[in-house]
Amino acid sequence: MTDYTAKADLHRYLRAGREALLWKLEGLSEYDVRRPLVPTGTNLLGLVKHVASVEAGYLGDVFGRPFGEALPWLADDADVNADMWATRDESRQSVIELYHRVWSHSDATIDALPLDAPGRVPWWADDRSDVTLHQILVHMIAETHRHAGHADIVRELIDGAAGMRKDNDNLPPADDGWWETYRATLEATARDAGGIGDADR
Repeated sequence: MTDYTAKADLHRYLRAGREALLWKLEGLSEYDVRRPLVPTGTNLLGLVKHVASVEAGYLGDVFGRPFGEALPWLADDADVNADMWATRDESRQSVIELYHRVWSHSDATIDALPLDAPGRVPWWADDRSDVTLHQILVHMIAETHRHAGHADIVRELIDGAAGMRKDNDNLPPADDGWWETYRATLEATARDAGGIGDADR
């Protein structure tokens, strides 16, 4: 496999993760894109802000190609988890536009460097801080798709919408009531495996 083909494949998977993550914001109110749905506060717009910030570092600073915009929520004196939620002054559009600018910067890095180009991740332990573009692309694909998965669950909790991609939800076709029956089967199986009877409810 040539470097170009391998790089193109990796880049395609990264782009797919980016698009999946942004798709989860579509059609929701300002409240819904910001609301925390789990005890750790995970929210859709915060996931986008976080992934944009992480990508700016990994495909920028790591290869001596800084993103060029200040990201104050990553500063040493920033509040804990400041990159995981959007403040009232940070609009949905501004976060999305930031992510798009990060994409452009990252894509330029990917296009400019070979897969074996060296980089250094200063926030990793010294024994593994020396990396290649190949390693970082794999890392960013994993990071982006992991958070796209988080977004999928959060979106389902908001309005029941689920699916892998806009053009392919990767879900079985379901007639009315199919999901309820399916979920009830899983619940009954879990109770049976766990030794939980109806009286224990």
